[in-house]
Amino acid sequence: MSNSTYILNEDLVANNWIRLAHYFLDIIFILLTTFVASVFFAIIATFLGFHEMLFWMQNLSDLEGKLIFIFFSLFYYTVTEGLFGRSVAKFITGTVVVDENGDKPSFGALFKRTLCRLIPFDALSFFGSRGWHDSMSDTYVVHKKALSEDIRDFNDFKLIGAQEIEE
Repeated sequence: MSNSTYILNEDLVANNWIRLAHYFLDIIFILLTTFVASVFFAIIATFLGFHEMLFWMQNLSDLEGKLIFIFFSLFYYTVTEGLFGRSVAKFITGTVVVDENGDKPSFGALFKRTLCRLIPFDALSFFGSRGWHDSMSDTYVVHKKALSEDIRDFNDFKLIGAQEIEE
């Protein structure tokens, strides 16, 4: 009996240089998101007369700035990968996050993936293996077109020898 469940072909996984590009591009988009949100909150605070909030925003400590960056990072990855299965950087490079069956991972797996990004040196883990936020969440980053073709070929191969049903 043949296996009818698609298992991801390791050749489809994005290489470390593409993953490094994701890292830098996503940081740029996280910083842009943070900047836009900061301007929005500053405008709202100005109109509502929240002078204390404006003073706080102008005098953030390094720790507060890092915590805000972590918050926006979690928000960015959770929203983009949760809704689309890919971040903005992955849209640019034509890659997508999938599970071992080539499907969009569950929200829980994607959230776990996002939390694992907080592990110190996670970004460097790709130079030794698949990367911690991938391996710990059982996810893969693959080339979207190549995945679609591989799944199509798998499904076509399953049809070989199957009887056609006439109507």
